[in-house]
Amino acid sequence: MDTMLVRLKPFDPRRGHVLRRFTYAGVKIHEERGWHRVSKQVADYLRGVRQVNGDDYSPLAFDVCTDDEAKALDAREEVETKVRRSATDEVRLTPSRNDGALTSAQLPEPVKPNGQADPKGRKDRG
Repeated sequence: MDTMLVRLKPFDPRRGHVLRRFTYAGVKIHEERGWHRVSKQVADYLRGVRQVNGDDYSPLAFDVCTDDEAKALDAREEVETKVRRSATDEVRLTPSRNDGALTSAQLPEPVKPNGQADPKGRKDRG
């Protein structure tokens, strides 16, 4: 395969992904443009580029993939970004966690510092 697809990882400062554009060998790569097709030599170089130059612990800056890998990555990200479920989606049962847990009605009455229960259930304001 003579070409590969590359893209800058989506901007997310919390994860250390801070690059929005990068230029190498005359190829300008912008994060907002998505995938770019580049030669194998350029892809091999970009595979090792980090978000912060010279920092070996900084996250990698690029996703470097074949066509099939890029399609699979896009499909996975589309599913992950889908936040809301509609009624037609397959929705699994969310089990309750009421396995012997107390409800607020079953909680004991608050106790005053002198050891007597407060009949109105209020904290001492004095």
